[in-house]
Amino acid sequence: MSTDRIGAYAAAFFAVAAAEDPLHEVEDELFRVARVIEGNEELLATLSDPHMEPARRQQVVVDLLGGRAQPATVNLVGLVVGNGRVRDLPAIVDALGALGAASRESALAEVRSTVALTDEQVARLADALGHATGKNVEVRVIVDPTVQGGIVAQVGDTVIDGSVRRRMEQLRAAL
Repeated sequence: MSTDRIGAYAAAFFAVAAAEDPLHEVEDELFRVARVIEGNEELLATLSDPHMEPARRQQVVVDLLGGRAQPATVNLVGLVVGNGRVRDLPAIVDALGALGAASRESALAEVRSTVALTDEQVARLADALGHATGKNVEVRVIVDPTVQGGIVAQVGDTVIDGSVRRRMEQLRAAL
């Protein structure tokens, strides 16, 4: 999908999410849903199946998210799925996150960790990344077993790799 179309979807998502009371919650839910769909090939194949009626694909979204997510989240994901654009959902949600962070005069940090982080750890990490970048930072955590311990944080174009894998590579290179 073109960056213009992704930007248009993201702007529309932002307008809908901004009209909702828990704007940040809708953004966070969309982020988590996009990562789950992206990481589950069977679910992705089902939601992007061109032989399945769009209404049926949307019903799968309602069945999965109904009662567990804000109605706006369910409707926005259903819209993308119904339009046959589910493979573009992660890019749309990333653009939405950037729009939301910019509206709050913040930068968005994507942090990959082997385990889920506690709220306290996320807050400390946001503070540390804020000091390192000189920006107010909002953290989105992605559980990624390939990190093999530690974290990898990306704020804009800046990547801070504190993973065990990276440290092992540095040790190998030094030896």
